[in-house]
Amino acid sequence: MQKSVLLCDCLGSQSLDETAISAATGLMCGPCHSSLCIENIDVAAAAIAQGGVIIACQQEAHRFAALADELEADLPEFVDIRDRAGWSDDPQNATPKMAALIADAALVEPMPKSLDIITEGTCLVIGAADVAIAAADKLADALAVTVLLAPGAELMPTPAYDCVIGTLRQATGSLGRFELRIDAFQDSKLGGRGSPALSEPRDGALSSCDIILDLTGATPLFPAPEKRDGYLRADPKSQPAVADAIFAASQMVGTFEKPLYVRMEPSLCAHSRAEKPACSNCLNVCPTGAILSAGEHVEIDPLICAGCGACSAVCPSGAITYDAPTPDHIFRRINTLASTYRAASGGDATLLVHDDHGRDMISLAARFGRGLPAHVIPMEVSALSGFGHAEMLGALASGFARVDVLLGPKTERDAIDPQLALADAISPGKIALLDIADPDALSDHLFDQASGTALATPVLPLGTRRQVARLSAKALNPESHALALPEGAPYGAVLVDTDACTLCLACVSLCPSGALADNSDLPQLRFQEDACLQCGLCSNVCPEKAITLQPQLDLTDGALAQTVLNEEEPFPCVECGTLFGVKSTVEKITEKLAGNHAMFANPDAIRMIQMCDNCRINAQYHSQNNPFAGGERPRPRTTDDYLSKRKDH
Repeated sequence: MQKSVLLCDCLGSQSLDETAISAATGLMCGPCHSSLCIENIDVAAAAIAQGGVIIACQQEAHRFAALADELEADLPEFVDIRDRAGWSDDPQNATPKMAALIADAALVEPMPKSLDIITEGTCLVIGAADVAIAAADKLADALAVTVLLAPGAELMPTPAYDCVIGTLRQATGSLGRFELRIDAFQDSKLGGRGSPALSEPRDGALSSCDIILDLTGATPLFPAPEKRDGYLRADPKSQPAVADAIFAASQMVGTFEKPLYVRMEPSLCAHSRAEKPACSNCLNVCPTGAILSAGEHVEIDPLICAGCGACSAVCPSGAITYDAPTPDHIFRRINTLASTYRAASGGDATLLVHDDHGRDMISLAARFGRGLPAHVIPMEVSALSGFGHAEMLGALASGFARVDVLLGPKTERDAIDPQLALADAISPGKIALLDIADPDALSDHLFDQASGTALATPVLPLGTRRQVARLSAKALNPESHALALPEGAPYGAVLVDTDACTLCLACVSLCPSGALADNSDLPQLRFQEDACLQCGLCSNVCPEKAITLQPQLDLTDGALAQTVLNEEEPFPCVECGTLFGVKSTVEKITEKLAGNHAMFANPDAIRMIQMCDNCRINAQYHSQNNPFAGGERPRPRTTDDYLSKRKDH
């Protein structure tokens, strides 16, 4: 179905050119309205009933959604062109930016994968007696509550909920599947007068629950506690905070959809091989502890993963990819924004990447301040930390003159700062992180900043993140051959000390990406730089410590071909002449063992070292005093043997 766009100038507060927008986007735009949500609501109702409509109004999305529900029609799509484009102090034409934003909204985003989490409402409340008991009293009607008090507290029996004594030593899991380990555990013994008697304290008591309400005010039970589903934490001294946490806990009963934010391909993971460590980038940046080592690869607990996207940004091999949405969709959005802006005669543009916090900042700046300049195109993403160097470079190569990333309070700086450093090394001075919390300051910064000059011939960002990064780097540096990169970059060369290297090829057998290879015909160590992840496994496994890594990005076609890092003359078998092994190694072993080892005192034994596998086996079999040789085989017995034996008896 051909999509259409409903435009509204919001009581004449912005200027819209429906003809130019339609031409740039290829979408059907009807006449512009002034009060689509009130006076022209009948027009909106007819379009919603017909389906396939994009309403260019985000402020009244709830009103149009209710109208669609009333009409029993599909929910329309929405795009904000007022706060992000129309409301601005920039006198330039905002039509190219409006067209770009509408074209972006028209893209079909793939449905994210998810799994169901079922909670029955079992809740553990921990904290001081006065606060925890008060919270339990309010939650008892909605949840199955257990209050855990510190040792020494007095228990007061109540039929509404359970109350126990102990110290929570360990908690693991997330919403619907918390596992608890409690020391000095005591529960009450029912019956009798006065305060209830307590059971004998015991350590290591195990329990489980769906929800944890932490009112201790102490150190959180989990890293990044605000990202742990089902774990609610509030300052016990703040009544509003405690009330909000109690209300949130009361709503956590039933079935919930948990998005599967990332996709894992274990075969591509370069975490380790043969118990030798290599890449641990994702482990180092995961804020929630959702990623654990599992031998030669890592494992991600999807129920703990909060979807920050940091792991996908730092993964050098693509074993971890963000899946909500996919990198392909992000690159498609970037290219759509850039190409539509150019098609509408837009000049050099800046891409402003932001999250939901940035969306609120932009809306405040538009309503009460200067808004955004006409050349600044905002693009909202769900996870800023997942917007890595490949996406930054892909935006520049797609035709943006600059890329600014507006940080939010939830942004994981440990992941995005190195990504900026890597992108800046490839394209200096065109990418920046904006740590600005004031809407007016944001507007002033963007108005005062020069946009720069975009690529004259943009490229289409297609392929994996590594492929997009390399393609973009070549487009942005047409005269360069190799770029020096910061430490930890996922691109680079392998340097081999040929004097120390013995061509044992241990590095080849363990290289997870196939960047290092051998030659079946000659003693050679080959290398393909384009495939190297700089994981460090080769240098860790090398027995001679002959390998070092050099972070760089080779932009020539030579990076796509195999080069010889080390080679030596092969040794000819002294029996058949077949080439095998490394000549220097065979000669060194022969020299070291000849006359110096009891097993090689015999010249024939030394000669076997200089034979190929087949000849060595034959020589060993036919040698005298062969330790593997058996005694002389007995002659087969015949009928005459049996008859002669009878005659003897």
